[in-house]
Amino acid sequence: MSNAVVNGLAGAGGGIIAQIITYPLQTVNTRQQTDRIAKKGLISDSNSGRESFSSQSHSNGSDSTLRKILQVIRTEGWGGLYSGLKPSLFGTAASLGIYYYFYQLFKNKAETLAIARKKKGLGDGTAGIFSWILVAAIAGSLNVLMTIPIWVLVTRMQTHTQAEMKIIEGKKEAILRESAASATSPTNLMDVSKLNSIKPRPYGTVQAIREVYSEAGIKGFWKGVVPALVMVCNPSIQFMIYESLLKHLRAKRVARKQNSKGVSALEVFLVGALAKLGATVTTYPLLVVKSRLQAKQEIGGGNISLRYTGTLDAFVKMLRYEGLFSFYKGMSTKIVQSVLATSILFMVKEELVKTFLILADKTPKVISYRFK
Repeated sequence: MSNAVVNGLAGAGGGIIAQIITYPLQTVNTRQQTDRIAKKGLISDSNSGRESFSSQSHSNGSDSTLRKILQVIRTEGWGGLYSGLKPSLFGTAASLGIYYYFYQLFKNKAETLAIARKKKGLGDGTAGIFSWILVAAIAGSLNVLMTIPIWVLVTRMQTHTQAEMKIIEGKKEAILRESAASATSPTNLMDVSKLNSIKPRPYGTVQAIREVYSEAGIKGFWKGVVPALVMVCNPSIQFMIYESLLKHLRAKRVARKQNSKGVSALEVFLVGALAKLGATVTTYPLLVVKSRLQAKQEIGGGNISLRYTGTLDAFVKMLRYEGLFSFYKGMSTKIVQSVLATSILFMVKEELVKTFLILADKTPKVISYRFK
């Protein structure tokens, strides 16, 4: 079995474990990202197309992570924290399997080229930082193009209740406005009471597929592909930091005449955490835009200022109607979730790679050579 296949399988296994452990934080984070609260100022009405003043402020959408988790449990039960888990696990396995397979494949080629260059008197025989960036970018782009339909469905399932509640709130507001202008308020108030008793309908993968297709056809499954492709720089930055730190650690071990293969699971955990932290802070605004494009547009309510036709439209409207703050909604939750998930992923992946090789009767010398 080639080391590219071994890394693909190990990456998929590590990703599944990390996903299960951190999924509630991911669900909450997606909802925080897709909350659309216009700042005090102008908003656009979908019926008249005219702009008017809104009294809403950022504080309405600034729920803490813990408060958001408790809110989901109270209104939807524990199952609400795991909405979309099944397709997410499939997507995680597919994404990481594809990513690590191509990453290792191109990494091997980069290392072979570096050795060939050394023989010609060029370089030290190791791939440089630019090589890691390029390798991660190619693997990431292939992964995005092949798996983004899965993540569109996951986002829909994670934010379904949020969208349904927004629709119900819109109906209530319409009824109350009508009752204030008519003499039939008792009947209208009864209608509001009925709306209060409505619970979001069951929503699974099949329903999500039908909804996305009915809204935009096949192209709907690739919503958010532009920011997703741009976000390929996230794992590029992440793996640049990761590989550079591991290379530094191993070089120090060699210099001190210590065992060069002995990077511990704890060290991998910490290196993975630092790598993901740097990448997340840099690229988070793109993640928010991607989530908003993939979520049901009803989350924006009746205001066209909070609905988007594409990536550029989302950037312009978010900046104009919600301010710079909107690009960083839920970032603290994402940092905790992504750093924890990535650290677990790297730690489990490295241990699985070692296990695969031991089961394949590989010697420690070969392990050190192939994965150092």
